[in-house]
Amino acid sequence: MPAIVADELDTDLGKVRVDQAPANPKLYANPITNSQSYGGSRGVRDHITMLRKAGAAAREMLMQAGANEWGVPLDDVTTEPDAVVHKSTGRRLPYSALVDKAAKLPVPQNPKLKTPDQFRYIGKAMPRRDTPLKINGAAIYGMDVQVPGMLIASIERCPVFGGKVKSFDATAARRIRGVKQVVQVSNGLAVVGDSFWTVTRGRKALKVEWDEGPVAAVSSASISQGYEAASGQTGQVARNDGDADKSLAAGGKTVEAIYQVPFLEHACMEPMNATALVKPDSCEIWAPTQNPGGTQMTGARISGVPVEKVVVNTTFLGGGFGRRGEQDFIVDALETSKAVGAPVKVIWTREDDLQHSFYRPATYNIFKAALDDKGQPVAWWNRVVGPGILIQKGRAQAGTIDGSAMEGARNMPYDIPNVRVEWVEKDYGIPLGFWRSVGPSQNAFIVETFVDEMAHAAGKDPFEFRRSLLGKAPRHKAVLELAASKANWGSPLPAGRARGIAVCFSYASYAAHVAEVSVAPDGKVRVHRIVGAIDAGIAVNPDQVKAQMEGGAIYALTATLYGEITIERGRVKQSNFHDYRMLRIDEAPEIEVYILDSGEAPGGLGEPGVPTVAPAVCNAIFAATGKRIRQLPIQTDALKRA
Repeated sequence: MPAIVADELDTDLGKVRVDQAPANPKLYANPITNSQSYGGSRGVRDHITMLRKAGAAAREMLMQAGANEWGVPLDDVTTEPDAVVHKSTGRRLPYSALVDKAAKLPVPQNPKLKTPDQFRYIGKAMPRRDTPLKINGAAIYGMDVQVPGMLIASIERCPVFGGKVKSFDATAARRIRGVKQVVQVSNGLAVVGDSFWTVTRGRKALKVEWDEGPVAAVSSASISQGYEAASGQTGQVARNDGDADKSLAAGGKTVEAIYQVPFLEHACMEPMNATALVKPDSCEIWAPTQNPGGTQMTGARISGVPVEKVVVNTTFLGGGFGRRGEQDFIVDALETSKAVGAPVKVIWTREDDLQHSFYRPATYNIFKAALDDKGQPVAWWNRVVGPGILIQKGRAQAGTIDGSAMEGARNMPYDIPNVRVEWVEKDYGIPLGFWRSVGPSQNAFIVETFVDEMAHAAGKDPFEFRRSLLGKAPRHKAVLELAASKANWGSPLPAGRARGIAVCFSYASYAAHVAEVSVAPDGKVRVHRIVGAIDAGIAVNPDQVKAQMEGGAIYALTATLYGEITIERGRVKQSNFHDYRMLRIDEAPEIEVYILDSGEAPGGLGEPGVPTVAPAVCNAIFAATGKRIRQLPIQTDALKRA
C-alpha cells in the first residue's frame, strides 16, 4: 500500500510512514465494501485505485504549487522523486518548500495516473515495512498490550455449543490467591485476577451446572448420517446448463463419486484475546481484530456510550485467516471490564480456541459425469450437502442458496455442455466461520479431484484433459500451463514419486498447483515439492505474492494431511496441537511460486493459494498408488501396502 502511494506521489518509499487507522468507518471504510472490516483478500484489490488517486492528486497539487511559484503553465511542470521540476529551465523545488501552499489548493478528483512503464515500485520486490518490528520485538500483538491497572481474565465456557450457565459456585475459585472476582458474562463465567496462571487455576476450581441445550445431541456420526440422508433430496439449483439428467440417462461411460470434507478450525498461533476499558462515559479496546468497525459498534452496544466515543486500537494479528473477524472475544473483554470496573485483558487458552470457535463447514458431495466415446465429458452433475455460513450469520436469507457454500462448485470453469449443480442446506448448529479461502477451500478439492477421476476414466493425461476443457477460461488455462511447465509435467520422476495438478479461481485471482508426492509402505504421505502459479492481475509486490502463496500452501497442506474437527455430544473432541496437528518444518516441501502478471485488475492473494493444494496432492497420491482420496484429511491406513 505505501508503495502504491509512493509511486503515484513520486516520493522515496522510505519516507512514507505507515500508521494503523483507528476505528472510524466514515473515514477509513473499505471503498468497495463500505465497511471497516477485512477479509476476502481485499487489501490491494479494493484499495489500489483509491491509493493511486490519492498519491496522484497530492503530486498534482505539488506540481500546481510549483507552477504557481514560477508563473508557468502546469503542463510545463513535472516531478522527480520528492521535487517539482520546471521542464523548460530545469529549475527544481523540493516538495518540502511547496507542501504548505499545495495543501491549500483544491484536491483533483480525477488526477492523471502513471502508466506502468513509469512505476518505480509497483511490480518490483520490496521488503515488508513491518518485518523489522517483528524481528526486533517492537511489534505489539494483542497478547502484548499493557494498560495501567489492568487485570487478566479467563472464561469458563459451556463445553457444548450454545449452552448456558444454569448455576455455579465460585467459592473455591475466589479463595485462590490473586483471584479478584468471578462474574457471569454472556459466553460463560469470567475469572478475573492478577495473572493468567492465577485465573486459569480459578477456572478449574469453579463448580458449574450447564444447560447444554439441543446441540448436546449432535455428533460427527449423526451429522454424517444426516448429510447422507439429505443427499437423496433434490436441492436448490445453483446452476443448470443444458440437461445433465437426460445426458446421464442416455447411456455411455459414467463416472460417479462421493466426497466428504470435515469441519476445520483456524488454529491461529496467537489464541484469541482482547483488552477493554469500559467507563461510564468512554470505552477503549485493544485487540488483534480484522474488524475494527464492527469492534467499535460492539463496544458502543455493550458500554452504552456513543459509537464515536469508542476507541479501537488494532494491534498486530498473530494469524487471522478469517477467525479474527468475529466478535466473541471482543464481547468477552468488554463485558468483563464493564462488570469489574477496570481494564481487563481476556486471554483464551489453546483449548478454548479450538473448542469454542467458528468452523469451516463440513460437507457431503455427490458427483456424476458422462463421457462420450472419445472421452469427452458431456454431462456434469453435482449435489452439495451442508450448512451455509452467510445464512447462519444472517447475511443471506434462509431458503436461498448460500453463495459462500457454492463458490468454487457452481462456477467450475470446464466447457461441458450439460451441467447441473445443486445445494441441500443442512445445518446442525455448529458455529460456522470464514476459514482461509472459504468455499473454494473445500469445493476446489471436490471439483478438481473429480475432474481427475474423469480424466482417468477417459484414459487421458490429467493436465491435457483439463487444458482441452478450458478454451472458454483463458486465465485458468494460462496458470495451469505455467504450473505444469515449471513443474516439468510429464518428465520422469524418481521411483515412487508422482505428480498431481489442480486449478481454481477464487477472490478475483487464478491459481494452479502441481504437487510431487510419494507414499511410504506404511501409508505416510510425503509431499516433496509444490509448484504454484498465480495470476493476480497486477503483482504490486512480487515478493509478497510469493510469500502469500507459500503460506497458503503450508496452511492448505496442514489441513490436507491432518485437519479435522470432530464432534461428540455437542463438544469438540480436539483440544490442542497434539490432536489438531500442524505441519512441522521437517515435513515442509520445497515450494516454488511463479507469477503470471496479466496486467488485469488486481486480485486477492491471501486466500487463492489455498484451494488447489489439496486436490493436487490427492491427485498425485492416485497417480502414485492407484487409490483415490475422497475424504479429508488423508487417511494413511487406507494407503498402507501389504
